[in-house]
Amino acid sequence: IAENGATTGLDVRGGAPASRESALLSPLAANDSVNAVLLSGGSAFGLDAAGGVMKYLEEHNTGFPTDYGVVPIVCASCLFDLGIGRPDIRPDAQMGYQACVNAETNTFSEGSHGAGCGATVGKFLGRDYMMKSGIGAFAVSLGSLKVGAIVAVNAAGDIYDETNSEVIAGVRDPKTKQFLRADHCMYAQAQPKDLFNQNTTIGAIITNAAFDKTSLTKIASMAHNGYARAIRPVHTMFDGDSIYVMASGKVQADINTAGTLAADVMAEAVRRAGKQDQ
Repeated sequence: IAENGATTGLDVRGGAPASRESALLSPLAANDSVNAVLLSGGSAFGLDAAGGVMKYLEEHNTGFPTDYGVVPIVCASCLFDLGIGRPDIRPDAQMGYQACVNAETNTFSEGSHGAGCGATVGKFLGRDYMMKSGIGAFAVSLGSLKVGAIVAVNAAGDIYDETNSEVIAGVRDPKTKQFLRADHCMYAQAQPKDLFNQNTTIGAIITNAAFDKTSLTKIASMAHNGYARAIRPVHTMFDGDSIYVMASGKVQADINTAGTLAADVMAEAVRRAGKQDQ
């Protein structure tokens, strides 16, 4: 939530995104301020949760001012998790509202919480070989510059620790508990099946830096390098991989430095999401 609005950019790399108000984040769009970004499960059904966020923000007089009241600007992205638990129980407006209430007390937990509840990874050999993942976060400061990442990892591929190139979570033999390497499994199949509607990694970079939408879109692009370091394969047509960048505009910063930090913190947030249920 950005009570005073946040300049926001977005870069979508996967081929199957479920999102809301994405067009407003184009550098060509007139809008320059977003009041909230929502990360959710539930596939396209989960976009309903944004209605609860809008209700909460309207009650707090937060949004784009008009002659008829404020209109909260809420962007949202959802991952596909209908195969975990009951598919008819999905994020709705009440849950979106409650998420805002929780944010008042800075309530946040990594792992199988929020958008991470139904997140899984390593799906190239089907459900028996995939593993649970979740939501992770990480942040750093460099002088007065602050850059943080939050990500719900629901990938077709594996999660890696780039420091030692070991798989943290992914395609795993249920009997031997050995990792089978998602990329190797993909290469061995002439045509991977039944993957299109099971994935998507969604995340956000949050910073106190001052950038316009064009620069934030570039930083979002650089932040995807964090996905590439920690998830393999990534950005496939089976995924809807997306990264938002929200900036409060309080600190002057170099775009290259901010983008490099964004990739670093995003990679660590992905790793933390993969370690939650080991």
